[in-house]
Amino acid sequence: MPLADDFEQLLRGAGLRVTRPRVAVLGAVRQHPHADTESVIGAVRGDLPDVSHQAVYDSLHTLTAAGLVRRIQPSGSVARYESRVDDNHHHVVCRSCGAIADVDCAVGHTPCLTASDDHGFVVDEAEVVYWGTCPGCAAARTPQ
Repeated sequence: MPLADDFEQLLRGAGLRVTRPRVAVLGAVRQHPHADTESVIGAVRGDLPDVSHQAVYDSLHTLTAAGLVRRIQPSGSVARYESRVDDNHHHVVCRSCGAIADVDCAVGHTPCLTASDDHGFVVDEAEVVYWGTCPGCAAARTPQ
């Protein structure tokens, strides 16, 4: 886990002012990938007990806009946040419990970046969500 100094460098590198809530939010998102806003608030309050909901919301918005945090929202789910922003990866989501895991993008020829009709857009990212049942939920469904 990077130290607060690393987070401060990330913030400065993105042209953002370094604040305690922003550093704490970066740390919480790094420690809890795919966390929803309430989970991020809970984690941040472990370091900054008096931080307001609004400060966390504002930090998430600012960090997302700066590209330091990625916001994902699978269909039927609340917004979730992750710090893995430097690649074009996808997600697998459990239909039963909502667990989310990262899935690396296909290497070599990437058909997900070749749209059948790009309407003149220059495509540089594709958002793919795989749906299924996680191992824990699948095991719970299997009669013993």
